Amino acid sequence: MSIPACPQCQSEYAYEDGQLLICPECGHEWSPSEVAAQAESDQPVIRDAVGHVLADGDTVTVIKDLKIKGSSSVVKVGTKVKNIRLVDGDHDIDCKIDGIGAMKLKSEFVKKA
Repeated sequence: MSIPACPQCQSEYAYEDGQLLICPECGHEWSPSEVAAQAESDQPVIRDAVGHVLADGDTVTVIKDLKIKGSSSVVKVGTKVKNIRLVDGDHDIDCKIDGIGAMKLKSEFVKKA
């Protein structure tokens, strides 16, 4: 098992001392379970316009007409989008809409179906 880098100064010289990991450069001491729990909580929770938590593979419904940049097409209210994928960024939903193709949506313009 490799010892992870120090979460405070990113030093690669951390060593194990009993139940704790210690960084010789900055003196930081931490538990490996603390780092794992913190990594899980760092992932942002993406919510729809109503407040429901979204997950990969969900089906959502568009709640507002959305103009598509560079095109005269519009995604109409009530359009169902199946099998969404959550991504990082301003437009946090990656999906494929029938008749339009692949595109990214903002979670504030959809609700969970």
